[in-house]
Amino acid sequence: MSRRLRVAHTASRPAPLLSTIVLVLALPCLAAAGARAGDSEQEEESTVVEAGSQVGIEYTLTLEDGTKVDSNVGGETLRFKQGAGQMIPGLDKALIGMAVGETKQVAVSPEEGYGPVNPAAFGEVPLGELPEDGREPGTTLMTQDDQGRVRQLRVHKVEGDVATLDFNHPLAGKTLLFDVKILEIH
Repeated sequence: MSRRLRVAHTASRPAPLLSTIVLVLALPCLAAAGARAGDSEQEEESTVVEAGSQVGIEYTLTLEDGTKVDSNVGGETLRFKQGAGQMIPGLDKALIGMAVGETKQVAVSPEEGYGPVNPAAFGEVPLGELPEDGREPGTTLMTQDDQGRVRQLRVHKVEGDVATLDFNHPLAGKTLLFDVKILEIH
C-alpha cells in the first residue's frame, strides 16, 4: 500500500492530545462560538447540563495505567455545545444532568471514545518519504491529504527501507478516565 504523504515531524512525544483533538473537532464551531462569546452575559444560566447547553468544564484525562494524557486544570476552560458532536460520545453523555460545581469521574470505553484500533489503518511507505528526524518507531508525525486535512499519525515500525505508519487516533483502543468539573452552563 503506497500513499503520497506530506509529513512534518512534530515531536518524539505527542502534544497534549485532548487539547489538540478538541481543537480539531471544534474548528468549524470557533467562529460561531466567538460570535456568541460577547453575548454570554445575556444568555440564561441553566441549572443542569442538557442537550444544547453551552458547557464549560475543567478536566484531567488519564489512562488505565495511570498515564496522565491531558488536563486543563488551572488553565483555560474547555467550552462546547452539549450534544453537538464536539466531544467524544461517552463524555458527552456522562455530563447530562450535572450542575455547576459538580465533579464526576467518568470511564469512557474505546467504543464511546475514539473507537477500537482498526487494523486497516496501518500502511507502509518508503522510509525516504519520512523526514530524517521522524523515522523512529513511536515518533508522532502530521500529514496533510489531498483535500488539505491534517491528520496525526505514528511511526509503528521500521524494517529496512520501509516504515509502517499507524493512522489510528492515538487514543484508539484505550479506556479513557476523566475527572471532570462543571464550571459553567448557559
